[in-house]
Amino acid sequence: MSIRDKHILLGICGSIAAYKSAHLTRLLVKAGAYVQVVMTPDATQFITPLTLATLSGRPVFVDYFDAQTGKWNNHVQLALEADALLVAPASANTIAKFAGGLCDNLLCATYLSAKSPVFIAPAMDLDMWAHGSTRANISRLQSYGNHLIAPGNGTLASGLEGEGRLAEPEEIVAALTAHFAESLPLSGKKALVSAGPTYEAIDPVRYIGNHSSGKMGYALAEQLKCLGADVTLVSGPSGLTPPNGVTVVRITSAAEMLAACRQHFPQADITVMSAAVADYTPKTVADQKIKKASQHLTLELVKTEDILATLGSKKRPHQILVGFALETQNEQANAWDKLQRKNLDFIVLNSMRDEGAGFAGDLNKVTLIDKNNLVETFDLKSKTAVARDICTRILKLFNS
Repeated sequence: MSIRDKHILLGICGSIAAYKSAHLTRLLVKAGAYVQVVMTPDATQFITPLTLATLSGRPVFVDYFDAQTGKWNNHVQLALEADALLVAPASANTIAKFAGGLCDNLLCATYLSAKSPVFIAPAMDLDMWAHGSTRANISRLQSYGNHLIAPGNGTLASGLEGEGRLAEPEEIVAALTAHFAESLPLSGKKALVSAGPTYEAIDPVRYIGNHSSGKMGYALAEQLKCLGADVTLVSGPSGLTPPNGVTVVRITSAAEMLAACRQHFPQADITVMSAAVADYTPKTVADQKIKKASQHLTLELVKTEDILATLGSKKRPHQILVGFALETQNEQANAWDKLQRKNLDFIVLNSMRDEGAGFAGDLNKVTLIDKNNLVETFDLKSKTAVARDICTRILKLFNS
């Protein structure tokens, strides 16, 4: 999700709807956000700071000053560290204080210091929500640039039915996600990533394959998604868990991967082919398990269709196409030749001679070579970090 690694300052006000803030905190943390909770004193009557501290993994702030420790809770610093201030539930009282610039508690002071986007999720009884003063306060807050997450209809604490019910935690997280997605550099772009090995069947129980784990491709899919792209991941056999929000197409053979890539490539703005596709496949596949009838078994292999070359021949000017090359000798020369033959924008070179890099592990060492023969070599680092380097180069191509 696009709120991964975002610092969300969650303000909680005195409302029965505060019980939903536990689920909201859990959803934000699950999405990869860092959550810092600030409560009004009245909010602690509805849900305990201990509950929210446990769920967020951080101390909860209520007062300006902790008399026991002598520590001052710096509202300015809290505001500056936040990527967004989310007030949920926002009571009529706190909304009025925000609108009037009042500053009699830590949350109000933090709001007045906020430079990041502010999201207000009101919760109150229907007559309070419909009152002219509340409507005027909401209009004023929106005129300041604050974002309203409108309340829904439902049964309220008073027993009445109507508008004023706090938006559901899932709806609130979706609103935050949508906001950050709009500002991400690859928002609106479609990306296609291939990952993992292919298995080429010999008979119903045996196959020709390789040691690719898919880790590099899965890391790339996750990073592209974090940058706002709509990502389709074509994955060979792998035990990895797909990144959140990524569409996964599972395949087994090179022919199946080719078909899937042909289907999704025309719509893709970015294509990164990191899969370790078999170069050869058995000419014939036995219907039954091959028995050990002799000392020798000869398999006739035929070339698989080159997926990268096929896509490169169909690439349009606005599309970015990235390939991988795993070499054991004359690495840069072979990679440069592959880049030219297959019409790539740049190629990611792996050398089997680099200790600690390659299949299955969590580390990789790569060299990026572009179509102008610009060569950039990186140190050994995690595959997640390598994915970030590759995505940085993709962003440069869009901005060039």
